[in-house]
Amino acid sequence: MQTDPAEAVKWIRLAAEQDHAEAQAMLGRLYQVGHGVPQDYSEALRLYRRAVEQNDPMAQFHLGLMYYNGQGVPKDEAEAVKWIRRAADQGDAEAQFEMGGMYSVGAGVPQDYAETARWYRRAAEQGYVDAQFLLWMVHHDGRGVPKDPVEAARWLRMAAEQGHADAQFKLGMLYIEGDGVPEDGAEAVRWLHRAA
Repeated sequence: MQTDPAEAVKWIRLAAEQDHAEAQAMLGRLYQVGHGVPQDYSEALRLYRRAVEQNDPMAQFHLGLMYYNGQGVPKDEAEAVKWIRRAADQGDAEAQFEMGGMYSVGAGVPQDYAETARWYRRAAEQGYVDAQFLLWMVHHDGRGVPKDPVEAARWLRMAAEQGHADAQFKLGMLYIEGDGVPEDGAEAVRWLHRAA
């Protein structure tokens, strides 16, 4: 079955015009990236703002990214953090992951590795694979949390089991080195093979 982007946009637009917040956010995203419609940051912003009035986390997150990247608005990290944090506080895993990254590099917030770990953990606990992978690094290196190779390996395994190739490779290497897991050549080969 082939999808027809114009037909999809038609139905999303119809729902958005009826004040369906999720449809407004989705249509805003399509205008932001120019998928099925011409790229139009002004229209994306208008739709996101309508959806954030209804407290839609997807719209809050993407509005924040527009401020962070200066798309259709002046670049404003403080405004970006405001909107991304609102989405993250509502449980949006992608926004939680982004908050972790912002604290990691000090973008719009003070650099704070403990906050990085806290936000990555919130996203990782929802199964967000990139957060699980980076939480491995946080625990492995002891950034913002005590260094804990066993906890690091636990998060790495979660990401590896979801098919994250870098996590599969690193987990294979951990089994070779016995870092947070017992040395086990067979397990090492299994994970390295999956990564390949």
